Amino acid sequence: MSVVGLPGPTVPAPRPVPVIHLSKVSKTFGAGPTAVRAVREVTLRVHRGEFVAIVGASGSGKSTMMNILALLDNPTSGRYRIDGVDVGDRDEDELAAIRNGRIGLVFQAFNLLTGLTALRNVELPLVYAGVRRSEREERARRALATVGLGRRAAHLPTELSGGEQQRVAVARAIVNDPAILLADEPTGNLDSLASASVLGVLDRLHDQGRTVVVITHEHDVAVHAERVVEMRDGRIVDDHPQEPVSRNPVLAAGARRP
Repeated sequence: MSVVGLPGPTVPAPRPVPVIHLSKVSKTFGAGPTAVRAVREVTLRVHRGEFVAIVGASGSGKSTMMNILALLDNPTSGRYRIDGVDVGDRDEDELAAIRNGRIGLVFQAFNLLTGLTALRNVELPLVYAGVRRSEREERARRALATVGLGRRAAHLPTELSGGEQQRVAVARAIVNDPAILLADEPTGNLDSLASASVLGVLDRLHDQGRTVVVITHEHDVAVHAERVVEMRDGRIVDDHPQEPVSRNPVLAAGARRP
């Protein structure tokens, strides 16, 4: 009971719902003695606005983790919630809708359609979402401007450099304003200068409040994250915060060198 004129008991604020919440997620390929346990009871929370790098050597399970996070593969056991939505019992159409609306995907190989301009490539998620053409074009142009390619909208992928193609892929990934921007080895096919331009875009998107998760084996990529999750043998073996390179002028200058 509170006394008149005095404040009552403090009610704690509700904890924010994680954008990504994996709970004891496992993935096993095959059965019997030849079964491969690629991911083993992984629990992971990523909150809105974080920049997280998931790192590990080949065979660590990070690629399988990427496919689970992107709804491209189903875990064998455990629960996965995106923005509080449990995706475990959804059919393929429902998963596709969640993927298109809540997850922006960036792949190592760009995955642009060579016969479409940069603008039309960026519009594709909006086409699948049923957005009318005038709005699609406006939003795609804004996304291209965000990644510094507003003047390259009419160019085909073959007329763009590798770094520019990957930035088009980033624009396509953010055009639907997804809850998560998920990038799989986003600089794997790029030289150091193009890599720096793409990572600079990811830094700016994070600074604008976007949630960014990068799967990588490259130290030069992981240093841009504010949190590093290390996988080994299908398990998370380390999860720690760090000062990202974008906040350290000395490190940033080094990262910009070709």
